[in-house]
Amino acid sequence: MDPRSAAPQLEVLVNSPLWTGAEAAQGLLCRALAEAARTLAPHAAGELCVVLTDDAAIRSLNRAWRGIDAPTNVLAFPAKPSTHPMAHFGDIVIAYETTQAEAAAAAKPLGDHVAHLAVHGFLHLLGYDHQADEEATQMEQLERLLLARLGIGDPYGPACDPDPHD
Repeated sequence: MDPRSAAPQLEVLVNSPLWTGAEAAQGLLCRALAEAARTLAPHAAGELCVVLTDDAAIRSLNRAWRGIDAPTNVLAFPAKPSTHPMAHFGDIVIAYETTQAEAAAAAKPLGDHVAHLAVHGFLHLLGYDHQADEEATQMEQLERLLLARLGIGDPYGPACDPDPHD
């Protein structure tokens, strides 16, 4: 099998009406995750779920799972290891209001920022982190590489200030 043809089985759940009209951003999100999976997990048959929600819902998740009572742009929930041949990578949750505000502040298309957050979340599902400077540099390099393949500019460039949170 050609690894370029592999892609995770992806389910996108739209959990907020705020995402209505953002179909182009959702399409770019799917392409970004397919590229990330082909590049970083080409031989892993897997599935993944992305939940597109709002600030209130992600704030509740952030409070419950990280002890932070505030909305954030993206959260990633890696799946527990399994012996099942179809791996479940985990779940990625993206909040509309925070993501849209960050994209506007950085003067970039919403779809580009959504794709960046999806890739960032996927890297977390694969075990990447950014707590130490070296880890952050590695994650940022991978994000830049994957997004460039989709024609998306450097998410950490000078005009782009928002930093994705996990």
